[in-house]
Amino acid sequence: MSDVAALEKLVQKQKLLKQEIAKIIVGQDEVVNQIVLSIFSGGHALLIGVPGLAKTLMVNTISQALGLHFKRIQFTPDLMPSDILGSEILDETRNFKFIKGPVFANIILADEINRTPPKTQAALLEAMQEKSVTVAGHHYKLELPFFVLATQNPIEQEGTYPLPEAQLDRFMFAVKLEYPSFEEEVQVVKSTTTEQKVEVLPLFTAEEIIEYQNLIRKIPVTDHVIEYAVSLVAKTRPTNPLATDFVKSYLDWGAGPRASQSLILAAKAHAAMNGKYSPDIEDVRAVAIGVLRHRIVKNYRADAEGITEETIIENLF
Repeated sequence: MSDVAALEKLVQKQKLLKQEIAKIIVGQDEVVNQIVLSIFSGGHALLIGVPGLAKTLMVNTISQALGLHFKRIQFTPDLMPSDILGSEILDETRNFKFIKGPVFANIILADEINRTPPKTQAALLEAMQEKSVTVAGHHYKLELPFFVLATQNPIEQEGTYPLPEAQLDRFMFAVKLEYPSFEEEVQVVKSTTTEQKVEVLPLFTAEEIIEYQNLIRKIPVTDHVIEYAVSLVAKTRPTNPLATDFVKSYLDWGAGPRASQSLILAAKAHAAMNGKYSPDIEDVRAVAIGVLRHRIVKNYRADAEGITEETIIENLF
């Protein structure tokens, strides 16, 4: 199959994918869209929202529709790194044997990732970046494709630990979930308080998803679009000559080079999903808020004046 034909097939299949997800998840179209973009870009996504907004159900539904091996890890204050990665035990023959942890799956739901201390959060760093883990000096490759979809309660809530910047940077998208509209909530209540059960059909195989990830990486990007993405990221850094007075007033830290890479990859995926053969500046802008919101650090003044990350990013345009 030619790349053009494969791209056209991807456009059709991702529409079917969203239809399958919509059987269970009411509304939240932009959230689903960003998670799908993240998966086909080979990235990870962080879902931020108060309890009860169906974050866990959404990840479970998406993994079913993608036909991938799914594991859920409930992050708690007493969770240890070995509970995620696995550990070595002595078998009957007095030899060490490695027992794989739940990280050995295609989609990992890191549920309430900010309820566990930084030592355990950091256990995912190598897995997210290198698609491998090291336990007791031994190196183990993870199953591909591999995604971490983490959920996080707002930091202001009781019993939460802020995620380290190094870990936040590993997530391609940070997606905020809002409360449903009145009509959506009525529909949610109607569909979840009866005995009716809905089956989600798997639409992809692991091999297909890897092929589509490779296809998206092959999409060409013009220099001026790359330069636009890099300049957008550079503007978030208060010490950079490109930074505006607005940024200098409200940000302590800006985004790093990984943000520029994520912007271009996400823009390629956004273009592909919309049937375009190359991304333009509009594609970069379409993904910018999700890619940048967790990579910039506001200062005290921004908090005091109620300036949000979204306001700062929109100001960059």
